[in-house]
Amino acid sequence: MKKTARTAIQAAKADRKDPSGAIDGAGQTDVMTLRFPALSRLIVLLLICVGVPSKAVLAQSPPPLAQRTAQTDLPLDGPRADMLLPEVRLAIAVDPENRSISGEARYLVEARETLESLAFDLDPRFRISSIRIGQRTLENSEWANPDGLLGIALDTPLAEGASTHVFIAWEGAPHIALNPPWEGGFVWERTPSGEPWIATAVQGEGCDLFWPCIDHSSSRIGVIDTLVTVPDGLIAAGNGALIETRDHGDGTITFHWRARDPSNYGVSLQIGPYQMASRDYHSRFGNIIPIRFWHLPESKDGAHRLVAEMATYLDFFEARIGPYPFADEKAGVAETPHLGMEHQTINAYGNRFRRDPLGYDWLLQHEFAHEWFANQLTNATISHMWLHEGIGQWMQPLYLEWARGRMLHDAEMWRIRQRLHNRVPLVSRDGTLPDYNDQDSGWGTDIYYKGAWVMHSLRFLVGDDVLFPALTRLTYGTNNPQPGEIAPVLRTTDDFRAILEDMTGDDLAWFFDAYFYRAALPRLIAKREGRWLDLRWETPSDHDFAMPLELQTDGELRRIAMPDGSARVDLGDADTHFLIDPHNRILRYDEAIDETD
Repeated sequence: MKKTARTAIQAAKADRKDPSGAIDGAGQTDVMTLRFPALSRLIVLLLICVGVPSKAVLAQSPPPLAQRTAQTDLPLDGPRADMLLPEVRLAIAVDPENRSISGEARYLVEARETLESLAFDLDPRFRISSIRIGQRTLENSEWANPDGLLGIALDTPLAEGASTHVFIAWEGAPHIALNPPWEGGFVWERTPSGEPWIATAVQGEGCDLFWPCIDHSSSRIGVIDTLVTVPDGLIAAGNGALIETRDHGDGTITFHWRARDPSNYGVSLQIGPYQMASRDYHSRFGNIIPIRFWHLPESKDGAHRLVAEMATYLDFFEARIGPYPFADEKAGVAETPHLGMEHQTINAYGNRFRRDPLGYDWLLQHEFAHEWFANQLTNATISHMWLHEGIGQWMQPLYLEWARGRMLHDAEMWRIRQRLHNRVPLVSRDGTLPDYNDQDSGWGTDIYYKGAWVMHSLRFLVGDDVLFPALTRLTYGTNNPQPGEIAPVLRTTDDFRAILEDMTGDDLAWFFDAYFYRAALPRLIAKREGRWLDLRWETPSDHDFAMPLELQTDGELRRIAMPDGSARVDLGDADTHFLIDPHNRILRYDEAIDETD
């Protein structure tokens, strides 16, 4: 996420164009008929009728999120568990003046198992105006959305393997983000010149904040066409490739984007009076990747600088991990009024182009890492979210090592080390996790920083020749990924362990149990008696912690094996000076750091 902000954590992440433009298969509703709802006028009329002062009522706080809508990744059960969405056509008209949207969506729904009914997640604050199954418009009694789970009755069951088209139309004022991207929703802002500047940031709460979806990490869409209608003068930067723009001649314009395999929370709206900085990157894999940066007019110089910097990110990630997964679409960025978020192929960027003394834009580099670790490799459930954030965070010191040398790598690792909490496990065995924003647990911080340090220690344990090929296999599901042959994969922590064990031939249960499923860090107990040094690991784990150690004695560096979690080392002399783990490769309890938390 996007929610990785240094500042925030310190303070508290084949063209199939339909020429008719139809949203439903029969061409009964065209995107050109989508217009801004007259919601505000209706409210004013109602207020006049009942004699209530409109300004007082309209100034009231919007309703809080429904309990279900405020959560994401709720267990897949009922129809949601058995619905596949190979195709979605999502049309949304955005009304900046009234801070409202109207949407029409067509879904191709395929049944994994026989379906007696359908279900989508959608914030119940929206008014649903129409639902169709195939060509039949449903009566209001055939669907209900009392709490954010939209249930739709089927007059006949949908057999396993069969499919149908579903059409849903809705409108209303979406939830406004209270602290984006950490507390998400719609962001309605103004540019320095006073023009509308709009963004969505919904990772923590999910896609149901503004459109009907299956709000779960494991639910991917095959292909989504997103058609965003905005007032003239604004540009909607979207996921995937731009198919066309349509000027309706009535003061509005529609931007039609098409993306393959997007994550649900990665589907985004990013709207402003944008200009574009661009260049094409010639990949080490032989293909050409378009880099596109939508920025405010005031940010031209910074955007062109970061477009050049993004080319170095591409070179680094392709060298270390593998080919950019979405090269057939773009490597895209949009300047946003909030800090950032890893929307697939259109990353949100709000770091204000500030130069970092480490020589790169830490936010943009982190969000771009998520194209590999979030959008290509997706955690199967939020319990494994460290796969996104921890590996993504680790890519920052690795990039510094690659671009500027070992000293900056070590400096960044030291900065990260000071921010660990170690109060709850990184991964829950039963799926029960603290809230991301719960400062007492620190989980929302540890998935970044502790995750990065676990990767750092794993690098020491298995070596670069194992770890980086393992990351490639984890990320792509193959040892030899090639452009044009890449599809996203769902992963768990156990998947990573299985890959590493296959490549090393070692049982790594001790490592994964101690670092992922236990909160407390391993402690090293060292006791010297003359020329002998006794070393012993202590962890809450039931496994012997078999982490080897580097030991430096009078300039000599030795690797000490500890297969049962202990070792006795001959120092050679009672006066020999020794240093344990001189390069700080192992994540372990350190009183100087951990007692000050």
